[in-house]
Order: sequence, then C-alpha cells, then structure tokens
Amino acid sequence: MLINECFCLPGPGVTKVIVEEGSDAILPCSLSTKEDIEFFDWRKDGQKKDLKEEVFMYNKGRHYNNGLKGQSERFKGRVSHFPDELKSGNTSIIIRNTKVADSGNYTCDFPFLQPSKTFIVWLVVSAAPKPYTMIGNATEDGVTMTCEVQGAFPEPKVEWQDSDRNVLPADEPQVSERGGRFYITLQTTVNRTKTNRFYCVAKQENISHMVDAEITVPEKMFEECKVPGQRYGHDIGMWIGLGLGLGLGLGLGCVFGVGGTVTYFKCFKKRGNEAAREPRNQIANGHAVQMLAIPPEDPDAV
Repeated sequence: MLINECFCLPGPGVTKVIVEEGSDAILPCSLSTKEDIEFFDWRKDGQKKDLKEEVFMYNKGRHYNNGLKGQSERFKGRVSHFPDELKSGNTSIIIRNTKVADSGNYTCDFPFLQPSKTFIVWLVVSAAPKPYTMIGNATEDGVTMTCEVQGAFPEPKVEWQDSDRNVLPADEPQVSERGGRFYITLQTTVNRTKTNRFYCVAKQENISHMVDAEITVPEKMFEECKVPGQRYGHDIGMWIGLGLGLGLGLGLGCVFGVGGTVTYFKCFKKRGNEAAREPRNQIANGHAVQMLAIPPEDPDAV
C-alpha cells in the first residue's frame, strides 16, 4: 500500500512528495507524448551542489534492475518504474521502504529531447515518533514535567499544553541532531488545574503533521507535596535506566505504587543519617517507574 501525499509548489516542474518513513513513495514525472520513451535518468542531489546520486536510469529497455550499471548502492533493489506506461510518457518511479536519508531534491532528466527537459521533485520522508512524557518532582513552584521527542524529521516544534490546549510556559528546549534526526527535550512546571491533564505536542508545520502525548498529574502531588515555605525534591537529581533510577538530594522525595496506575503516594522527610533507603517512583507516560531516594550522608551511597 502506498502512503503518498503530493502537492505542487510554486514554480514550474517542482513537486513536493511527503511520505512516512518505511512507506513507499511515488516520484511523479511524465511527458505529453504518445511515443515510447527511450531514455530518462533520475538522480538525487548530494550534499555538494555538483554531486548527484544515480537513482534510476532507463536506456532503450535497459535499466538498473536488469543489468545496467551505475546505480547508487543505497537505492539498489528499492527503485522501480512503470514499464507499461512508458508509451504514454509516464516515467515516474517508486522508492520502496523509504528512509529519512532519502529526503531531498530529485531530478527527472530527458537530456536527448529537443529541447532537453528536467523535472524536479522534493521528497520529504518524515519520522514523527510519539513524545515521551515524565513527571518529575513536586516543588513549592509546582510539579515539574519533562517531554522528550526522539529521532524526528523534519525538526518539530515541541510545546506543553493544558487540557484546554493553551500553550504553557516552558524552559528553553534542548535540541540536538544526529544522523539527520532531531532529539528534543522540553521541561515545564505546572500547577493544579481542573483536570490536571496536560499534553506534550510535537508539530511539524512544514509537512502539516502533529502528534501529542497525554499525561495526568496525580492530585496528591499538589495536595501533599506542596507545603508553603518548605521545598520538596527541588534539588533531587536523578537518572532512569532499565526502569530503575537513583534519586540523590536532600532526603526528600515521593513514593508511588508500581503499576499502570498510581495506587499510593506519600511525601516524606528524612533527617541526617537516620534515614534508610526508601523506594521512590517517577511517572513516565502514565506508568510509575520505581526510584530510590538515598540520603547524601549515607556512606554506602553510590
């Protein structure tokens, strides 16, 4: 099944095609002719202006799928044309199992026509993973929350919204790029609302795509962890790995029941060396992840 969105951009011979990663893309190209096409060449622009990758060449019945040499290695076995439609001028191609790296400008060239003709197709292979949300600590300012978007393309705009879809103030997003994909982390601090429901939203406006993740903050976090004049968990650092993490800080923390829903919540305070290790949870995408709060004075702390 082809998942294809195509619309023309301003300018002659320029077409934009958007597909989701892993789907197949049709790159359109055709001539207004009733004669069989003898030669056409599809190429992709490289990082350098004068460098192009060979995608698909057709030369009087010979092409890259029946012995013709010269095709770029990464397109081998993934590109085909419509042989039965050449007589009507259709020289479109299909790229199977598209990858983000396939994104870019493609040219469909007819160098032996008089005059020669070239058509341009801009392919966007999008990756739009669902955001990953986590509830952090309760402080006197509210409850901290973190949203992560991993491996998106094109680069999305990430924001926090309340249940009425109002955009919430947030810290400056942390953005990194690896392998042509974008990794974004966005933190915010929220206070009690009617629903305590919030959304992390990732918008890819240039391809008209949006995906979000919903998370609800337990009411008890606002009721029991927010004590006037006293901070809870403000300076606790933590990391998460394989479902476990260690919280290091001022001996303050919160406990949740493990499972798909929160069954138990408690704020507690420790004094000096008398505090033993206590379980502590952080909620990630609505599921409690068990943590440990370790007093810094404990000589066995690691």
